[in-house]
Amino acid sequence: AAAKRKRDAASPRPKKRAKETPTAPQPDARPGPEEYSIPPPVSQGKWKNKERVLIFSSRGINFRTRHLMQDLRTLMPHSKADTKMDRKDQLFVINEVCEMKNCNKCIFFEAKKKQDLYMWLSNIPQGPSAKFLVQNVHTLAELKMTGNCLRGSRPLLSFDPTFDKEPHYALLKELFIQIFSTPQYHPKSQPFVDHVFTFTVTDERIWFRNYQIIEEDASLVEIGPRFVLNLIKIFQGSFGGPTLYENPHYQSPNMHRRLLRLSVAAKFREKQQVKEVQMIKKKGSKVLMEEDPTEVVFETPAEEKPVEIQLVKPESKPIVKDKKKPRKIQRKKQKKLFRAEA
Repeated sequence: AAAKRKRDAASPRPKKRAKETPTAPQPDARPGPEEYSIPPPVSQGKWKNKERVLIFSSRGINFRTRHLMQDLRTLMPHSKADTKMDRKDQLFVINEVCEMKNCNKCIFFEAKKKQDLYMWLSNIPQGPSAKFLVQNVHTLAELKMTGNCLRGSRPLLSFDPTFDKEPHYALLKELFIQIFSTPQYHPKSQPFVDHVFTFTVTDERIWFRNYQIIEEDASLVEIGPRFVLNLIKIFQGSFGGPTLYENPHYQSPNMHRRLLRLSVAAKFREKQQVKEVQMIKKKGSKVLMEEDPTEVVFETPAEEKPVEIQLVKPESKPIVKDKKKPRKIQRKKQKKLFRAEA
């Protein structure tokens, strides 16, 4: 029988059923044939050194510079790209571009006269920055480079002992280390070391080479790209500021081309002067030699002939007529008459 309800008394509500919690799998349980296990990431560390390099150029570069820029972006997984900058803009604008891209290092290629290439390496925004003239560029796509390496792997940096002897080279070494070395545990990098970046100082220039490390015998095979950096100036600020160092051995490409033109003109002028001297020698009067008294010793005088004066006009020769000529004329007339009759 149903229980009688009391007046002004709340009716009792039924209790909710507790949700069944799924039973945790036992440690010894193995995944079934339809289940998949996700492997853990290769690098378990934390990405702390967040160096980002902006690599871009100005307008007016040629195809070789464009390929070199793309090769550096391929070799450096911590790099970023941007559109080409207008040549009318000032270089200080690059600092704002790097801040927008969240980059603290920059490699900027500046082209002039469609034949000269300059490279800027800068630490954003405080500096320092260095300006180089790029020469002898060879890219990854050339057939001479036979090596190959893993994309995104971390490189070893090898420096010439000269970088530790002079202060401006020591500053450049630190700048190269911060720009070209891939940060550890970078998300786009691979935890392998299979190639070497070498920086060698020869003939007052910095020679850049990239070699692959072969596993069998640890020998080196060049991959590319390769280029030569001729230092111009080192500035205290980013893309400007007081000059910390100026290379006394640097010669601008315009001056180099001017000296070549002057040397060619000097050779041409020398040839013209030689020709003029030869013409003067030919046109000049010959020097008269004194008579040699012994020159006429062996000369024998010829016999003198008497001079004859002819007073009478010489007789004219008789004209001999051709006897066969009238006969020929008569034969021609007979032939004409015979043809007319026929």
